[in-house]
Amino acid sequence: MPPRNTLIASLIGTVVVALCCFTPMLVILLSPLGLAVWVGYLNVVLLPLLGVLIALTVVAYRQHRRCCAK
Repeated sequence: MPPRNTLIASLIGTVVVALCCFTPMLVILLSPLGLAVWVGYLNVVLLPLLGVLIALTVVAYRQHRRCCAK
């Protein structure tokens, strides 16, 4: 995948996970579906995923900057 596409994908993923982490978006979406029982486990999954996606964004940005600087 080209560095630009990796950067865009990681930025989109980071924003989506951050929205789900810091807002009650998933609680609102899961409650009408009857899946509100899973709300307690969301932080166990979302916080590590946010860290991984932030790291991926930093790596993709460095690759994009190195590729496009030539």
